[in-house]
Amino acid sequence: MICRARDEWIGKTPDTPVPLRVRVRQFERDGGICQCGCDWPIFAGDKWETDHKVAIINGGENRESNLRTLLKSHHKTKTAADVAEKAKVYRKRLNHLGLKRRKGPKIQSRGFDKTEPQRAASRPIEKWKGFD
Repeated sequence: MICRARDEWIGKTPDTPVPLRVRVRQFERDGGICQCGCDWPIFAGDKWETDHKVAIINGGENRESNLRTLLKSHHKTKTAADVAEKAKVYRKRLNHLGLKRRKGPKIQSRGFDKTEPQRAASRPIEKWKGFD
């Protein structure tokens, strides 16, 4: 089916979800094939997701030209790789700037002194004695 040309969809913010109409266009543009390199066809009932070629956390844009169709399991793998890449870039950036990440646990304070439990209900509470 030949349609008129449409303007490219661009999300207003990086958090803007991709509308269903754009997901349908994306699926048809990719020919119903997983675009991760496996070239598996996506059949009815298969779980698939729209993925950013260049992840937003790695400088990608939330626009239609940066989207592709992936099977859900392949999208999970790709997202893990994107997060690992972001962490590596962050570590290198810290080293370049001469900043050090704190290693080890936080310093623990001594804490508060424990009060003796009141064992008799008829005895007045001594806890608040000094505040009269």
